[in-house]
Amino acid sequence: MTENEPNRADLHKDPAKVSGMFDQVAGRYDITNDVLSMGNDRLWRVATTRAVAPKPGQRILDLAAGTGASSVALARSGAEVVAADFSPGMIAEGERRYGPAARDGGIRNLTFREADATDLPFGDGEFDTVTMSFGLRNVNEPKRAIAELLRVTKPGGRLVICEFSHPPQPAFNGLYRFYNDRILPVVARAMSSNAEAYDYLNESIRDWPDQQTLSSWIRAEGWTDVAYRNLSFGIVALHRAVKPGR
Repeated sequence: MTENEPNRADLHKDPAKVSGMFDQVAGRYDITNDVLSMGNDRLWRVATTRAVAPKPGQRILDLAAGTGASSVALARSGAEVVAADFSPGMIAEGERRYGPAARDGGIRNLTFREADATDLPFGDGEFDTVTMSFGLRNVNEPKRAIAELLRVTKPGGRLVICEFSHPPQPAFNGLYRFYNDRILPVVARAMSSNAEAYDYLNESIRDWPDQQTLSSWIRAEGWTDVAYRNLSFGIVALHRAVKPGR
């Protein structure tokens, strides 16, 4: 594959292919998502930030942070936020926008770190809260990633996962599938530098388990108080859980 040839992941979710795919879309990733979601991504980010409820003095891991848009929202609270992603291109774009070399000096309590969700480079019990938005679906071993998130969380700490899901109402789900199958590819080709990446996006959403199944995965890895609520009629689900302990 040449440097400029579109890199397209598939449902085998080979880490190198997925990482390379996100490297290629990093520059226009946020604006493309904003258009494709018709602005709903901003509402989902607000809901996730409220669920995390960041506070000064806390240490928070934002995994699959991409360019750091979700991390910035958390860091504004005064919490120390680590924005982690396995795409070097995404990390580089995030540091360009918000790191020390940014035009306005960046955000001091926000750091970027390249990290594999299935083998996190952090110590046990290092974070008060861990969160992951629209990234678990792209991991080739999602249950292992959920276990790693448990490991790096303090006892009594919290998990917040925001991920695409399946609308429970059949009529709306049919409309949603029509949009993803027919309209999303056309818009992606007009907006993105790698439209084939959004073909994978559609496939990965269709293949991803429903809300109850993901909740059962989280519970099976040792989290307690597992719950979820639907956003945008179930296009997205916000999952929450607590690590056993004090």
